[in-house]
Amino acid sequence: MPTFFVTPDAVTPPTIRISGDLLHHLRDSLRLHPGDSLLLNDGCGIRYRVEVTHVTSQAIDSRIIDQHTEPARRTSPIVLGQALIKGDKMDWVIQKATELGVDTIVPIHSTHSVIKLRPERLEHQRSRWERIARDAAQQSERWTIPTIADPVDFTEICRRYASAPLKGMLVERSTGPSLATIPLPQSHQHPMVLLVGPEGGWAPDEQRLAQEQGFLPLTLGPRILRAETAAIAALSILQSRLD
Repeated sequence: MPTFFVTPDAVTPPTIRISGDLLHHLRDSLRLHPGDSLLLNDGCGIRYRVEVTHVTSQAIDSRIIDQHTEPARRTSPIVLGQALIKGDKMDWVIQKATELGVDTIVPIHSTHSVIKLRPERLEHQRSRWERIARDAAQQSERWTIPTIADPVDFTEICRRYASAPLKGMLVERSTGPSLATIPLPQSHQHPMVLLVGPEGGWAPDEQRLAQEQGFLPLTLGPRILRAETAAIAALSILQSRLD
């Protein structure tokens, strides 16, 4: 059964009212009618099974049949720090990282990033990324939508996650340890942080700063991968080990 996200304020037990873009999708594309069933997530860890009661041009009203709470977390949350990459490649990373269970995605302004986000475009671009993450979370039946942070410079992300128990940086031609073999933290209280560079890789001063802040230079093997491939390959390895 498809799962969709609503805002917490849409939930007023024993009913949930659906409006906005989701209303148009459910009414016009899926052609929902009274009596149909849905799964709705409030984005805060509660999933509701509902029955549609009314469909109008303004809203879809539904009745809560039952509800379930997200299972307790068994692993540390994952933070992906992705250096900004061109166009739809960044969209693709956000989509696939969401499917692979990342909790937070932090875009990074790095030395070799080809694109530079203009301040006046930031709100529009972040809304687009949030929409991509929401759609991917629905498709993969996640309980929550990952947070898309505002882009930061490299110094800031190193400072922000300096206390993380596991923090790694993918580096091409690295002689560092493999992501497939490094010890993973036992505590679930703090995030694991993975930094992935842009098309041109990390600059030497970025690598030096990261290592000074305790980030491990990590390798995925001898092949040089595209930035978007490296991110998804690394997350797949990490999730395979965690799950």
